[in-house]
Order: sequence, then C-alpha cells, then structure tokens
Amino acid sequence: MVDQLIAELGAHWPLLLASSAAIFLAAIVRGFSGFGFSLLSITAISLFMPTQAIVPSIFMLEVAASLNLIPSIWREIDWKGLAWLLLGYVIGLAPGIYALVYAPEAPLQIALSIFVIVTSIVMLRGFRLERTPGPAATTATGVASGLLNGAFGTGGPPVVLFYFSTPAAAAVGRASVIAFFLSTDTLGLAGQAMSGIITLQSFVQFIAWLPALLIGVFIGSKGFQHMDQAKFRKAVLWILLLLAVVGLVKGGTQLLA
Repeated sequence: MVDQLIAELGAHWPLLLASSAAIFLAAIVRGFSGFGFSLLSITAISLFMPTQAIVPSIFMLEVAASLNLIPSIWREIDWKGLAWLLLGYVIGLAPGIYALVYAPEAPLQIALSIFVIVTSIVMLRGFRLERTPGPAATTATGVASGLLNGAFGTGGPPVVLFYFSTPAAAAVGRASVIAFFLSTDTLGLAGQAMSGIITLQSFVQFIAWLPALLIGVFIGSKGFQHMDQAKFRKAVLWILLLLAVVGLVKGGTQLLA
C-alpha cells in the first residue's frame, strides 16, 4: 500500500513539486514570524487538492515545525495567557472538526477566505490594544481558534491578532504563538484520528513535504534575527490577503457550479 502511494506521488510529480514549493515558502514565514504556515500552505495547496486531504498532513508538519523552534523560545512564552487560550481552544475544536468532516467544502472555503481577508486588513491598518485582554477575552480567542483549526487547520489568525495587537513584546508574542501551535496541533491530530480522517496518504504526504518544511523553517528562523520585523510582517499579511482572495474566488466558483 505504501509503495502504491509513493508510486502515485511519483506519477504526479508536478503536484508534488508545486505543493512542496508552497510548503517551503510557508515554512520560511513560520520560522520567521511563528505563524502563517497552515494558512499559507493550505490556502495555496487547496487550489489543486481537496482541503480534507491536506489538513491532517499540515497538522503533522506544524507539530514538527514547533518542536524544531521550541528550544530557542522557551523563556519568552506567556504561560498564563496560553492556559486560557488552550481552554477556549478545547471548547471550539470539536465543532470545527465536525464542520470539516460533514460541511460542504465551498462554503467553508468562502468563510475561511472572508475571515482571513478581514483579519489581514485589520492587522495591516495597525490595530493595537492598549492593554492585554483578561481571561474571558483570551478564552474567547481560543474558542475562535479551535473552530478554525478544526475546520480548516488554520487556527492561527485569532491568536496572532491577539498577541500582536497587545503591548507584549514581539519576541513574547512569537514564542507564545509557537507554543500554542504545538499544543493545539497535537490536540487537533488526536481529534482527527478519532474522526477517522487521518489516512496512510496523510503520513506519506507528511514525509514527502517534511524536507521542504525543515529547510524553510531553518531559513526563516535565521532571518528573524536580522530582518526588519515590521516590514516582513506587512509582507506576510499581504500574501495572506492575496491568497485569501484567490480562495474566495475558488469557493465562489464551486458554489455557483
């Protein structure tokens, strides 16, 4: 069975090459900023592969990326805020996974694209909070992330907006987002396994995409120390915005077909 899947991947080398390129570019962003990998990779790869076939493999790659980065950011993690975020995430995850398994793909694609567009525009306009939100708002952010992560494998935007709009230092925000992803993607994988959507193909895709991920994360993490963070973050948001527009067009076309 494994040989058959590997042979199938080899027979579709243009698809493997294109998807690996998307993984590599998204991994550079992930290594630098601590976020954006799932959103970039799933939005790009979903243009030529079903979302449900992509999400489990992306979760595995997210865990691998976080494990690779955790040792260097351990001391900057906001553990108190992380606990409230994870509580909300657990609440929102199950409904999100249910939507992934049973909801039609086109409406989900449209909903995700609209959310990304709105989030990107808000962050590009320089949205900032005067003080760090309390437990209730932090938990609500976690719920939103759980819903999106379960449904699309892209629960990052609410948490990214949360941390990068608060007075917390950029290093603290980046470290906390990375730690959050490690926790949530591990929980997400467990939930997907219980739902039966993790297949042998998921593991084969993970292995095929892993080299592109590791190289991209290495390049991005090195760049974090030297590049202008504000300019790079704006570039990432513009990429997310453009990909979301493409996804919105794709979802709208499927819905009208």
